[in-house]
Amino acid sequence: MASASSGPSSGGFSSADSGVPGCTSSAASGAKRSITSEVPYASGMPIKKIGHRSVDSSGETTYKKTTSSALKGAIQLGITHTVGSLSTKPERDVLMQDFYVVESIFFPSEGSNLTPAHHYSDFRFKTYAPVAFRYFRELFGIRPDDYLYSLCSEPLIELCNSGASGSLFYVSSDDEFIIKTVQHKEAEFLQKLLPGYYMNLNQNPRTLLPKFYGLYCVQAGGKNIRIVVMNNLLPRSVKMHIKYDLKGSTYKRRASQKEREKPLPTLKDLDFLQDIPDGLFLDADMYNALCKTLQRDCLVLQSFKIMDYSLLMSIHNIDHAQREPSGSEGQHSADTRRPAPQKALYSTAMESIQGEARRGGTMETHDHMGGIPARNTKGERLLLYIGIIDILQSYRFVKKLEHSWKALVHDGDTVSVHRPGFYAERFQRFMCNTVFKKIPFHPSWKSLKLKNQSSPIEQKTSEDLEQDSTASLIPRCQPLPQQC
Repeated sequence: MASASSGPSSGGFSSADSGVPGCTSSAASGAKRSITSEVPYASGMPIKKIGHRSVDSSGETTYKKTTSSALKGAIQLGITHTVGSLSTKPERDVLMQDFYVVESIFFPSEGSNLTPAHHYSDFRFKTYAPVAFRYFRELFGIRPDDYLYSLCSEPLIELCNSGASGSLFYVSSDDEFIIKTVQHKEAEFLQKLLPGYYMNLNQNPRTLLPKFYGLYCVQAGGKNIRIVVMNNLLPRSVKMHIKYDLKGSTYKRRASQKEREKPLPTLKDLDFLQDIPDGLFLDADMYNALCKTLQRDCLVLQSFKIMDYSLLMSIHNIDHAQREPSGSEGQHSADTRRPAPQKALYSTAMESIQGEARRGGTMETHDHMGGIPARNTKGERLLLYIGIIDILQSYRFVKKLEHSWKALVHDGDTVSVHRPGFYAERFQRFMCNTVFKKIPFHPSWKSLKLKNQSSPIEQKTSEDLEQDSTASLIPRCQPLPQQC
């Protein structure tokens, strides 16, 4: 029987990756370091275990000893019930106590008067702050029938490689939503953030911060499996040519050789500085809008003492794509069975910054498949898919200790873990001075290309590059007649 309880709960949310390196091009990054081990399986075959996630020799994935197929089924049954029951409740303003409500219902395998029979083990499904998350979905323009249809009409697609975080990632069949298993500690952090998140979205729904649509928990086999539903940053319908996870830090910010062997590796800050030293060029209005959005989002994160977040950026090269053989890989057609759609608001990077740019009234708003149009120094046309991820790292004692230890062996201003104010300033400076540049007025891309070719960039060692990039990230005094 369904029940509701009020007060802080044990559920919650982990880092805000919008995807992972995996079998599809909707991959994203930002996975945290954890322990990987090989442990014996009952049959004698090894199991690869990363955190709570295990994969046996047959490829079967389990999370906290629950199979992925059973977890996907439980998620869909639970969301179908909770969204349906919520639709019977009248809409109203969100109250403070709504952020702490937990609704729970038991799903026996034989079924009950409230739940259908199913082929999985008995489980309990918990929904956190249902009224508050309903408000968030409405704010982003997601109707209940669209939400249900996307998540529950077709089987969820598991992304094969979760990186080092040990989380499971699923994407809805229509590519709209990402579902991620999350950990307990950061769960509590998200629940504490919900009132502030509500206030921020009321003031600024156009944001590059993660968009949270639901927070749930499946209790099975004596274990709590917490999941969050959020926006999918990287559409599978668009082929991504290169992907970066950027923090504005240079300390050990280079992709490993193992990462580089993946079909679409997640590269880091030093890789960007080596691969794209001149940055990416945006239209002036687009550049100003993007930097304004980043500045506003960083101010919000700083106010909550959050740091160690990243800018996930995946690049689609239009000119390269036109030269590639046409194929159906990664493409999927619209579902004609879907209810009359209502396009989710601010769901893409382009839509997230358009509100800021339209105030100037000159930004072009053509359909770019949700990506932000840009160019490289060769003049090639690009689409950028970006978002801020990993926002739930609070600068608490452990992080302070980690920074102090790293500062003993390396320049403290270059490591990723830092106090929130400094982190936000360094992050913005790197993005708006190094990564993104403003296109000169009516630039000639041909002459820019020739100029780039006549003055080739010298190849540098990783040590030289790290020193150069470190110097560019540290604030300097302006030259004065007297010493600064």
